[in-house]
Amino acid sequence: MNRVKRAIIMAAGEGRRLRPLTDRTHKALLPVNGRPMIHTILDALEKNGIRDVTVVVGYKKEQFASLPERWPGVRLVENPWYADRNNIFSLYAARDYLPGAMVLDGDQVIYDPAVLDPAFERSGYNCVWTDEPTGEWLLTLDGEGVVRSCSRTGGAHGWRLYSVSRWSEADGARLADDLERAVGEEKNWSLYWDDVALFLHPEAYRLGVRPMAADAVTEIDSLAELAAIDPGYAGYIASKEGKQR
Repeated sequence: MNRVKRAIIMAAGEGRRLRPLTDRTHKALLPVNGRPMIHTILDALEKNGIRDVTVVVGYKKEQFASLPERWPGVRLVENPWYADRNNIFSLYAARDYLPGAMVLDGDQVIYDPAVLDPAFERSGYNCVWTDEPTGEWLLTLDGEGVVRSCSRTGGAHGWRLYSVSRWSEADGARLADDLERAVGEEKNWSLYWDDVALFLHPEAYRLGVRPMAADAVTEIDSLAELAAIDPGYAGYIASKEGKQR
């Protein structure tokens, strides 16, 4: 049995799909029903005894300066390439902390801290089984419960991938090395970091899934998704629609 020793939270991006909100506030710090998204993550990690946390920052990095005061185990690591390269560079910036790590996106709300349980058998992702069509990344498994394939365009009857993953000491060290090689080639600069294990080197990892309830975590990718869980943002959608008419 493996156990998470530390966490890496990805919070460097600009959150363009949540403009105009993110013109003044970083996406991960937007309050949802009164609490910034990243606070729900940090509190849930703390409840699971995970206090060594690296937050990768870039856009509006100064807004994260107070986090280490409230959560003393937090360190801030900068991704200086956030504006013109994909998040493969964010995890590359934090690669030294990957062995034994949990990796999470900062733009999600954790409702059930149990989904961040530090104990795990196989490196891989928190997932929700779906029989209905989804446009999110979808994993399929072989008979041994190992990820056999991943669809970037989604599908149905598979495991929808969420932005919570765990990496053993060996797999985390391997992923750090693979990240170093990947960012050395310009053709990879537009990739998500998840592409490294799922598409560039799938033969090197025997990833699994960690089932969870669909309402345990909410990922926020648009104003509509934000307003769906916090009606206080509904006015921004109306305003945006009005400008588009």
